[in-house]
Amino acid sequence: MAIVFYISGHGFGHASRDVEIINHLSSDQPVVIRSSVDPGLLKQTLRVPWELRPGPCDTGIVQATSIRHDDPATVRAARDFYATFDERVEAERQRLADVNVELIVGDIPPLAFAVAAALDVPSVAIGNFTWDWIYETHPGFLPDHRDVLALIRDCYRRVDLALELPFSGGFEIFSRIVRLPLVARQAGRSRAETRAHFGLPPDGRIALLSFGGYGLPTLDLSTLDCSDDWTIVTTDRVMRDGRALPHVHVLPEGSFVGSGFRYEDLVAAVDVVVTKPGYGIVAECISTGTALVYTSRGEFREYGVLVDAMPRYLRTAFISQEDLFAGRWRGALERVVALPPPPERMATDGAREAARQLETVLASAR
Repeated sequence: MAIVFYISGHGFGHASRDVEIINHLSSDQPVVIRSSVDPGLLKQTLRVPWELRPGPCDTGIVQATSIRHDDPATVRAARDFYATFDERVEAERQRLADVNVELIVGDIPPLAFAVAAALDVPSVAIGNFTWDWIYETHPGFLPDHRDVLALIRDCYRRVDLALELPFSGGFEIFSRIVRLPLVARQAGRSRAETRAHFGLPPDGRIALLSFGGYGLPTLDLSTLDCSDDWTIVTTDRVMRDGRALPHVHVLPEGSFVGSGFRYEDLVAAVDVVVTKPGYGIVAECISTGTALVYTSRGEFREYGVLVDAMPRYLRTAFISQEDLFAGRWRGALERVVALPPPPERMATDGAREAARQLETVLASAR
């Protein structure tokens, strides 16, 4: 018997938080993952038996770069995906024919809940937003594609239990909701250990450039106005050319594999993360107490929710895309590290509570 997780491939935040939840499940509970997420992320971080059945289970937002969306392509992708939705549900049902499915969890593809209904098994939604909530204000969806939003909402209404994370929107669609603390990856290594392992200055000020799978390949780090007293660390996923600049440490993506260190250890070891706001990186900065400098990311409804909430739990400063690409970083970096501690603290043990909720649903279904 297995739990099947349908995980959106949009960004890393969905998969990274689900990894934490899965790791808190009973170790003898097999897990099947349906997602287009990078398998390397799962291999590095999962500690329980799991199987990946790769492929997209929603369309999310089509990104031209890490900080720019392709709005027409986003609309086309969603329109085409949901135009053949009944066939997709049947294909999923057949794809899972060899699995004794006890529970389907979705973060937060509508497909998950239609498949659960087809298999007559309970379903649980986990997330901080729903796709209909995102799409209803996204350029190009309304008024011409109301049918897409209606189909998505119909799927969400089939959910047995919704686990609502902080910084949320759209959860009024669900009939039964449990609110969770923040699900955040927790650092397991000290700042000194992590800096030593990756060859970073033990005492100097360090900023981590974190822009996910697309990176910022056109960013020229040789022009930074802070290179005399700030070290910039990033992975080759972000800076692909790997130029040997004295103030830049480019870590190979594979440097985490088998090392005993995880990305959240790196977040905890630096002074500032430079990024675009997304649930995953914001959650990790809250859990580690690391300051965050953020830039805009295009039309995306979650952005406003995060930007409004972040100053309560994080030291944050904004940098415009113009200043980011021109290398004018010093002002934002100096401003954010000079801020006092944030006024509020947020619990970050949501993964444990989410796992408990899932196991309760399982016990009730048996």
